[in-house]
Amino acid sequence: MGIRTGGELLRSLRDGRRLFIDGEQVADVTADARFRGAARSLAELYDMQHDAALIDRMTFVSPTSGERVGLSFIEPRSVDELIRRREMVKVWMDATCGMFGRSPDFMNIFFTGFASAADAFGNKERPFAENVRAYHTYIRENDVCMTHTLVNPQVDRSRPVEKQVKDVAAKIVKETDAGIIIRGARMVSTLCAYAHDLLVLPSTYLANSKEAEPYAFGFSVAVNAPGLRFICRPSVIHQNAASVMDYPLSARFDETDAMVIFEDVLVPWERVFIHRDPQLCNSLYNRTGIMPQIMHQFATKNLAKAEFMMGLAFAIAKSTNIDQHLHVQGMLAELIQYTEFSRSCLRASEADAAPGPSAVTTPAAMPLWTVRMMFPKMFVRMCEIIQLLGAGGLVAVPSYAELDGPAAGDVTTYFQAANADAATRIKLFRLAFDAAVSSFSGRQQLYERYYSGDPARLAATLYGLYGRDAYIDRVIAMLEALEARRDA
Repeated sequence: MGIRTGGELLRSLRDGRRLFIDGEQVADVTADARFRGAARSLAELYDMQHDAALIDRMTFVSPTSGERVGLSFIEPRSVDELIRRREMVKVWMDATCGMFGRSPDFMNIFFTGFASAADAFGNKERPFAENVRAYHTYIRENDVCMTHTLVNPQVDRSRPVEKQVKDVAAKIVKETDAGIIIRGARMVSTLCAYAHDLLVLPSTYLANSKEAEPYAFGFSVAVNAPGLRFICRPSVIHQNAASVMDYPLSARFDETDAMVIFEDVLVPWERVFIHRDPQLCNSLYNRTGIMPQIMHQFATKNLAKAEFMMGLAFAIAKSTNIDQHLHVQGMLAELIQYTEFSRSCLRASEADAAPGPSAVTTPAAMPLWTVRMMFPKMFVRMCEIIQLLGAGGLVAVPSYAELDGPAAGDVTTYFQAANADAATRIKLFRLAFDAAVSSFSGRQQLYERYYSGDPARLAATLYGLYGRDAYIDRVIAMLEALEARRDA
């Protein structure tokens, strides 16, 4: 099959999946007002793979079928291939302003990392390593869009999952000749409304005990599998907006987040990657070494997002001539710093890349860890700077529809700016409102804070990973040398 078109993607989403929102079941995500904008945006990304001007940047020739397949499925064998993959990701991220964080390339790179390290799955009674390799081939050759879920529901966060009194977390309840049976729930499944397959993978620490084994698994299942359903949060799309220009980001890039419910869902053995193995679950990301590949993808997203927010701030400041003020230039300089910091970390990871699992070129981890930890704080500040630059103009900006309404004459006269007519200024400030003030922006800020993990645990992990002793030794050596000179 090879790369999908946007039309093929949209048709594939009419598959009977059970999706609930606002107290009702969704019949067709490609037609429902709460979902169709993001569905069309996703279809546009798939169509870009077929653009004659982009096809060589977006795809490569499959090693098995000879078909064109998405470049995010490649196992890079050189720094040049790593950079080529990053450039492909950047094309998609620029097209979505960095606001579609769970675009398909994220999970494509995620699982491709597992495929490169498939032997890590091969230490149990079934051929799970073969399952990983076969599934990678399947998703690459069929351009499968994936979502995933890692986290148990928040019920009693003082207890490990196997000791919860209210036992609602997804777990294995039975094994059959056909596969494993899963019952319970997981959160948070972003992009579930538009994905074909759901990957259920480990994240939180599990006790290495028999009691924890039912919760120790990894698998893939079709989103329309019998017994599987999704309960979505309310949409951040403003369904009563008078103009599509009023919320240009919300209307196009609400990825949707959901709780996943498993009601005795059968997962075929060939789609099982981890089975009752707490030890593998706890060591999975270290053992496979895939985190640098994942971080490389979302550092590229961060760069695109920082560039967009910076460009937006430049445009706002120029429109009303506030870029002439020193304190405004200081805020704009902050955005330049955030952008170039993100770019530098990304390039440093490529400059120091080295062979990883199966000799796949792996970006250096520490620069990516740095941007991973810093970007959530930086993005919140980016939003704050845009709020400060827009000030009361963001509070009072009218609907773009006013330009065609009975007050159009007043709007044309009184909503001008020094360097923009009323239409241009309203479009710009509506975009700024959506990027930095709206419920869409609030979700983006929360997403950046938590989507790559608990910030406190990540900070502790980074501290544990970092080579501290050499720096301590330098300090001690300096003090000893100073002391020796004093005593001489």
